[in-house]
Amino acid sequence: METPKGHQHPLTQMISEINSIFAEIGFVFAEGPEAETEHYNFDMLNVPKDHPARDMQDTFWFRSDDVKEPTVLRTHTSPVQSRYMEKHEPPIRVIVPGKVFRNEATDATHEAQFHQLEGLYVDKGVHMGHLKGTLEHFFSRFLDGEAEVRFRPSFFPFVEPGVEVDMKVTGESKLAGKWVEIMGAGMVHPNVLRDAGIDPEVYSGFAFGMGIDRMGFMKYGLNDVRDLYSGDLRFVSQF
Repeated sequence: METPKGHQHPLTQMISEINSIFAEIGFVFAEGPEAETEHYNFDMLNVPKDHPARDMQDTFWFRSDDVKEPTVLRTHTSPVQSRYMEKHEPPIRVIVPGKVFRNEATDATHEAQFHQLEGLYVDKGVHMGHLKGTLEHFFSRFLDGEAEVRFRPSFFPFVEPGVEVDMKVTGESKLAGKWVEIMGAGMVHPNVLRDAGIDPEVYSGFAFGMGIDRMGFMKYGLNDVRDLYSGDLRFVSQF
């Protein structure tokens, strides 16, 4: 009797495809620790000391005598930006897929643990047009051109100006026809460049962060993001 062959989890499949698409346009893979210091998770990203994201209701903090400096389960993959910029000189093109954590209620489009994709491009003369072109190229490849996207002005401490990117869900999903927020993006804030040792008078850059789990709504027509973490083989075996 032949042993049934296994296959990759849909999240693994998406991450692999994302890496491949961005590699075609010169982006390299990077990663960082999931247990991150407050310094990299907040301070290096221009997040004010009194920002609500630092509060217990949004962030999982480590409380232990063995922890020498304030440490959190990283709330985004953005800390890898600063870690990478500290060790590399521009031009920089990097993507960072990885697991992140938020202390929040779960529903069909939210989880306390989920996967995020960070992107960073720093060089001379980088502008919003480069950001828009990069995202449109990615979405058209990842979703075979079946993507409706909209951009809304927004604020994030680590970018200026900032935008939110929404995508319309297609296919047979229960969310079909609805807009789902996919990412935050914008031009890297001069303070973030400066703190990482890069002169903002010479270089500029863009950054974006998107929920890989939510991309499954558009890629596979998922109905509930929590299905990705259920461990139910009846669900996983469909991919």
